[in-house]
Formats: sequence, C-alpha cells, structure tokens
Amino acid sequence: MALGILSVILFQDYTIPELTLDTFRNMKSNATDFPLFPTLFITIACGAISGFHATQSPLMARCVTNEGQGRAVFFGAMISESIIALIWAGAAMAFFGGVEQLNTQLAANGNNAAWAVKLISTTTLGTLGGVLTMLGVVVAPISSGDTAFRSARLIIADFLKLEQKSFMKRLYVCIPLFIAGFAITLMDFDVVWRYFAWANQTLAVATLWTITVYLFQKRVNYIIAILPALFMTYVTTLHLFTSSEMIGLNPSLGNILAGSVTLLFLILFIKYTKQYAKK
Repeated sequence: MALGILSVILFQDYTIPELTLDTFRNMKSNATDFPLFPTLFITIACGAISGFHATQSPLMARCVTNEGQGRAVFFGAMISESIIALIWAGAAMAFFGGVEQLNTQLAANGNNAAWAVKLISTTTLGTLGGVLTMLGVVVAPISSGDTAFRSARLIIADFLKLEQKSFMKRLYVCIPLFIAGFAITLMDFDVVWRYFAWANQTLAVATLWTITVYLFQKRVNYIIAILPALFMTYVTTLHLFTSSEMIGLNPSLGNILAGSVTLLFLILFIKYTKQYAKK
C-alpha cells in the first residue's frame, strides 16, 4: 500500500512542498498551533525512535531463535515503519498542497486522520486500492493494540514474578489491563494520542540511555546510541516544557531548560564512565 502511494507521488502530477529553514521555523504542525519543532519529532518519529517498540523486547525475545535475528526483527522493522511514515507524510503534503491546507481540511473533518487516508487512497489508487489501504489502517492499530496488551502483560508478570502458563494467572494481569484500556477509550482519542506520542518518545529516551550504558560497559561503539539519546532528551523535555497541553512555558525559557536537562544527562553519563573506569 505504501509503495502504491509512493508511486503516485513520484509519477503523477503531485509536488511535495519544500522544507526550508524559514518554513521549518514558521510552519505549525497542526491546527492547534504547536510549533513544528519539537512536535515533528514527537508525532511521526516513532517509527525510527520508539519506546513502544522497545517494550516489545519481552515478547519478541520469546519468538526469535537466536540474537542474530534481532537486527532484522527490531532494526529492520522500525526502519520499514519509518519509511512508511515518511511516504504518508509526503503524500499528505503533496495531496493537500502543504501544512496549512492539510490543517484546514482536517479541522473541517474533525481532525479525523482516517478520513484523510481514505480520501488520499481512493483518489490516487481507486476504489480497490482505497479498500486495501483502509483495511491496512484498521488492521495496524488492532494488531498494535494486541501486541501492546500482550507485552504489558508479560512485563507486569515478569515484574511481579507471576508465572503465565496457567490461564487464571494470566487473568490476574489481563483483567486490570482491559479495565484500564476500556477507560482510555472513553477519553478524547486526539488528546490521548498526543500524550501517548510524548510518553512513547520519553520511553525511547530511557531505552537509548540504557543502551548507551550497556554498550559502554561492553566496550563497543556507544556513540551510535548516545547521539540519538541526547537529541531525543532535548526533544522530549522541550515538548514537556513548552507544549500547551503540558507545562506551557515560553519557548525561549523552554529551550534553556531543555538544554540544561540534556546537558545534565551528559554530565551524569561522563561521571558514570569515570567511576566505572576506576572499577
């Protein structure tokens, strides 16, 4: 489905608006007027840097037969998802003509992303292509929700040291999870999704720092982990400080505080490396 949309962008009369330094500064990420940075890296970066995917480790570790499969299962799948996200982002920009036009159309249709997906797919790929795309859109969240519940159950069970072979022991964890899940469905999904996106990337930050420490202890190249860890630490803290749904500080003050938090993390890591070297 993504390849079909990509071929439409490349070979039909569509143009993706240029992302220049000026538009990067001035464009707004959605109709509620969030700044493009850091919101861009909160909303669509989860395919490449994802705390949600990191939590799948307890589940996936039970499925792979050796560690060598980890690169394809984790890294490969996340790269694939990030490419799909970029294709759809490009398609939305090309189809509607830019951020402002997309925001206007979404606002007029209740900020319903499924509406935009259906309109783009049926217009560009026809009825059959639209049906297949919508099936993918339906299947993706269902399978993601199933995976999330399974992973949450395993994490909680591991934490509580509660075996999961017996059906009743599974219910001990599943029932509270299902109740919490049902309660979330009663809330405004648009708001829930925004908080989830931030929590997802914040969890990714914790995972990246954990990986950085692990790689340092193994005396291998930890730079590949610490660079995204520093960047995403800045992104998530800046969003926390400046987002109107969170603390809502002035952007200038938020940048100073986010930079300070990021620097603090780096100092703590350097201090840790020196202490570890003395052991």
